[in-house]
Amino acid sequence: MTATHSDDFPAGLAKPAIRALNGAGITTLRQVSRWSEGELAALHGMGPKALAQLKKALAKHGTSFRAP
Repeated sequence: MTATHSDDFPAGLAKPAIRALNGAGITTLRQVSRWSEGELAALHGMGPKALAQLKKALAKHGTSFRAP
C-alpha cells in the first residue's frame, strides 16, 4: 500500500508518520482531530516531531487533538 499525503497534512511530515496515519485509516487533517495525541503517539512510525507538526497544523485550522 502506498502512503497518501493529504494536501492538508503539514508539509515535511515524515513518510513513516504518513504511513502510520494511512495505516490507521487517517487521510485528512480533519480525521487527525478525531484522535487523541496519545492514540496517535502509539502508532508505529509516529514520533514527537510528527505529533508537533500535526498539533501546529490543527491549531492553524482552529482545532486540536481529541481530548483523552
